Amino acid sequence: MGNLFCCIQVDQSTVAIKETFGKFEDVLEPGCHFLPWCLGQQVAGHLSLRLQQLDVRCETKTKDNVFVNVVASIQYRALANKANDAFYKLSNTRSQIQAYVFDVIRASVPKLLLDNVFEQKNEIAKAVEEELEKAMSAYGFEIVQTLIVDIEPDEHVKRAMNEINAAARMRLAANEKAEAEKILQIKRAEGEAEAKYLSGLGIARQRQAIVDGLRDSVLGFSVNVPGTTAKDVMDMVLVTQYFDTMKEIGASSKSSAVFIPHGPGAVRDVATQIRDGHLQGSFAEQS
Repeated sequence: MGNLFCCIQVDQSTVAIKETFGKFEDVLEPGCHFLPWCLGQQVAGHLSLRLQQLDVRCETKTKDNVFVNVVASIQYRALANKANDAFYKLSNTRSQIQAYVFDVIRASVPKLLLDNVFEQKNEIAKAVEEELEKAMSAYGFEIVQTLIVDIEPDEHVKRAMNEINAAARMRLAANEKAEAEKILQIKRAEGEAEAKYLSGLGIARQRQAIVDGLRDSVLGFSVNVPGTTAKDVMDMVLVTQYFDTMKEIGASSKSSAVFIPHGPGAVRDVATQIRDGHLQGSFAEQS
């Protein structure tokens, strides 16, 4: 109906290419336009000014001979002031952009190791964008953004990378566990050393108290019972301790202590051995 009345409508964010007898004449902005077809005027086509996106999947090889699929996302749009160039100079815009993306990616990725490809994907995207900007600006298109959205190595390579990562983490966990056990053993040894030290102090004080008590007992008994010697007092103390010990052993049904030789007469032998040991020690000190 619009062609019948020589009127056409151009939608928003779109421009129309006006020709007269097959020759470009003007770019029609959004709105209603009068085109008398009888004078040879017609619309050759429409061109969208909206932002468009093209996803390009490119297979290439890294420096360490690993094949990867690099997925680049190109966001572009036609420039209104260069609409005639965008309409006439390119027959297939998407194929042209794809060719430039292939060229840049296949020139950049083979220079990098696989790990570096992941680390430097922004640099690859920037290189693609710069090359596209230089090439496509002459055809009336603007490259708005270029993103490397995915890098996909072969499935076997991804599995190997995951295994390497898992092994490294297990090794780190083993080191941390060994370090924790080492610290635990050190702390346990320090605690045992401190306990033994304190136990030794306690035993030394206990023995000192026993010696002091025996000395006081000997002195007190010698004063209160005239004619007794220190030897008599020590023999009596040892016999008393012997019977106390036997009483404690007999009171326990699960005691496993054994005295050899056993008997009250053995106390005198023990006392003799103790005195002989003290005398020998004293003699050695005097020598």
